[in-house]
Amino acid sequence: MENELRIIISGGGTGGHIFPAVSIANAIKAKRPDAKILFVGAEGRMEMQRVPAAGYEIKGLPICGFNRSNLLKNITLPFKMWKSDRMVKRILKDFRPMAAVGVGGYASFPTLKAAASRGIPCLIQEQNSFAGKTNKILGKTAKKICVAYEGMERFFPADRIMMTGNPVRQALLETTISHEEAVRSFGFDPAKKTILLVGGSLGARTINESVLQHLDLVRQSDVQFIWQTGKYYSAQIAEQLRQVGCPDNLKVTDFISDMGTAYKAADLVISRAGASSISEFCLIGKAVILVPSPNVAEDHQTKNAMALVNKQAALYVKDADAPQTLLPLAIETVTNDGRLASLRENILKLALPNSADIIADEVLRLAENK
Repeated sequence: MENELRIIISGGGTGGHIFPAVSIANAIKAKRPDAKILFVGAEGRMEMQRVPAAGYEIKGLPICGFNRSNLLKNITLPFKMWKSDRMVKRILKDFRPMAAVGVGGYASFPTLKAAASRGIPCLIQEQNSFAGKTNKILGKTAKKICVAYEGMERFFPADRIMMTGNPVRQALLETTISHEEAVRSFGFDPAKKTILLVGGSLGARTINESVLQHLDLVRQSDVQFIWQTGKYYSAQIAEQLRQVGCPDNLKVTDFISDMGTAYKAADLVISRAGASSISEFCLIGKAVILVPSPNVAEDHQTKNAMALVNKQAALYVKDADAPQTLLPLAIETVTNDGRLASLRENILKLALPNSADIIADEVLRLAENK
């Protein structure tokens, strides 16, 4: 065991944390097939399914966040934190990692805090343009902080920051299908413009409302729409469309498993402004209208969006304004070839490729130095 390379990766909660974590793990394994990688996540969160599906072992902690909507549920929080701390100490003692990686999420705080206190070199990966509270604290002891936006010295020691970008789902970059084939796969005409609307796997109520309030505009336009409603809203939307009739140029689905094909089909994407999604749009050079979620810590999605908007690399619609303005703006934009070309050109300039490889190299360097 002394000669084994052992790495802990911790975090999760959303796909935006899990996709980068798995990408980093895959990059480490590609460079060092002998590496032992253990994930630490939060019980009941999506990493407990997604990580094993990617082929990695994961340990779950009972850690959770502060519940602002139901304060009574916070009664057990101190006990869960105490228990998580004890469990992490046992995991570190048994696994004896040579480096620890934190990608954000509830589990990363107790894991990296305990690792740093034991002299285990830590690397954190901050996906957003506005650092979260957990990473701000962990950044004080981390050996390296990997970021995707300029100006992060506001939150972290400048001499430990590395501009790496955010690792993305490799399958998106490896999609070989043509635009024409991708459009036809949705039953549409490649000669017409296509807009893709996505709000994450659970959906985005505001984006969905923006479509429902403008079905006549959709029906009258010469544009095709691929609409991922999210599983949470799919039954309700299906019933509403049954009552009023679904336009022929509107393809409705609760979930798109092959996002590579969906992105390839789209001339314009409408999306939330999560850090991982933005990194994907930059790497594939996709024109996008961002509708930041207002229900995130410190409004970081708006800050993510504005980092692109200020460089003319994306358009932005405020969540509260979207039901009235989003669809008219999208149709106006997708039918303006000059504007589409400008958005694609400018967003490509912000792409930071090979992020997972760069971060993996740094993790291996930290582990070997230990």
